[in-house]
Amino acid sequence: MANDQDQAEHAVWLRGIEKQFPGVIACAGAELRVRPGTIHALLGENGAGKTTLVNVLAGVYRPDAGEVWVGGWRRHFQSPADAIAAGVGMVYQEFRLVPTLTVAENVVLGAAPALLRSSEIEDQVAELSAAYGMAADPDQPIWQLSMGERQRVEILKALWRNASVLVMDEPTAVLTPGEAAELGVTLRAMADDGRSVVYISHKLDEVVAFCDEATVLRRGKTVGTVEHLAAEDRGELAELMVGSTTGGYVDRPPPAEAGPEVLALSGVHALSDRGLPALRDVDLTVRSGEIVGIAGVSGNGQKELAEVIAGLRQPTEGGVALRHDDITRASPGARYRLGLAYVPEDRLGVGLAPKMSVVDNAVVRSYLAQRRGIMLVMAQCLQFCRALVERFGVRVGRLNDPIAGLSGGNLQRLLLGRELAEEPAVLVAAQPTRGLDVQGVAAIQSHLVAQRADGVGVLLISEDLDELLALSDRLLVMYEGRVVAELDPDDTTRGQVGAAMAGQAQP
Repeated sequence: MANDQDQAEHAVWLRGIEKQFPGVIACAGAELRVRPGTIHALLGENGAGKTTLVNVLAGVYRPDAGEVWVGGWRRHFQSPADAIAAGVGMVYQEFRLVPTLTVAENVVLGAAPALLRSSEIEDQVAELSAAYGMAADPDQPIWQLSMGERQRVEILKALWRNASVLVMDEPTAVLTPGEAAELGVTLRAMADDGRSVVYISHKLDEVVAFCDEATVLRRGKTVGTVEHLAAEDRGELAELMVGSTTGGYVDRPPPAEAGPEVLALSGVHALSDRGLPALRDVDLTVRSGEIVGIAGVSGNGQKELAEVIAGLRQPTEGGVALRHDDITRASPGARYRLGLAYVPEDRLGVGLAPKMSVVDNAVVRSYLAQRRGIMLVMAQCLQFCRALVERFGVRVGRLNDPIAGLSGGNLQRLLLGRELAEEPAVLVAAQPTRGLDVQGVAAIQSHLVAQRADGVGVLLISEDLDELLALSDRLLVMYEGRVVAELDPDDTTRGQVGAAMAGQAQP
């Protein structure tokens, strides 16, 4: 049992946590100790047990063995409501928002007093947003928000409940470096107020910049804790996570002569979901055998750009050409058959069907080739899926199980593999490494580089500036729906890119 000193010193103590699911040991005696008023990183590759461990802390799972201590008391959470009542707030990587409700309604959903008026709720949310520097329109519906804006609403939800322990799962995954830095300031202010933050991230530079301490999990066990984090600890953390000192970025591909133009947008205008201008006179080209990066603060037209190219959003003006064929009005399916592959930023909401099986998701693009007459040939579908899983290193159990059971990295590998199965001419990849661990990032980036080497034109939309600078042959910056700069990654600093992302004119 824990003694009184242990209770006083730790805002959170997860002691000897064991949790097993059918065929999987998720936590095998994991330990996590978080001191009051600190930001504590929880690290580990996908499948290491991080999500299971924090779900035990949040009352989502009951541990098979071990003890949960919060605020100096041993807890026996029966539900997430119990954990919330004990002061534990969760900000999940996959959003828990109701699209048809407003920002304010989502923030207070399930927690507001019955007699609290809508105007009071909106005032409270507006004050909270201003206090923590996360601007949000309280009466705006969630479905109209970008991914980055939705992430801020999730953070506001936890803050509104005044959590003393805040668990944040990849909170900067949809933020630019500038926004991430602002979040770091907010978290430090929260820690200075006595809150404790459990910070799950795969960005090691971000971890050493924001966090005081770090605990690393591997295969469900705690393999190390680093106190008093500093920049020089980055290599040690990477080695604890995956046995290497790489930060996850692949080596920059050597320069190569790009081929003919395979994708072109000319004078493209498009509206957002709210009916407001989202793209303004966008011109861009992608050539065979090059990676063109798109940088920008979330909400500056990147989402709409990807959807216009993929055929999910119609432009109001301008045209889109694929290998000189006009595809402006073509359906998404027709674009795929013409050689366009698309990896959306919302992999479970748009890219994959979570309730369908692994094999169904794998063949959904190529089902016409897997049928006899009007019927799918299941043996052929399974053969196709096995080959895809093996080629792209997807770790799965049974192919007929729902795909929602896969980790984020394996979901992304399957999604990318499905899109590349027909050897496309153009790949549009939106946030392809968001939320992945070090090995997952490296695997996806290696596939992008391999496609470039095979002559595919790659349009990489990312909010990870280091990734863009590492992989891109050309870097375009978007601001308020326009392409405002084209930069050479070999001759560009982060400051120059950041200035362009903020709308400052380039010299």
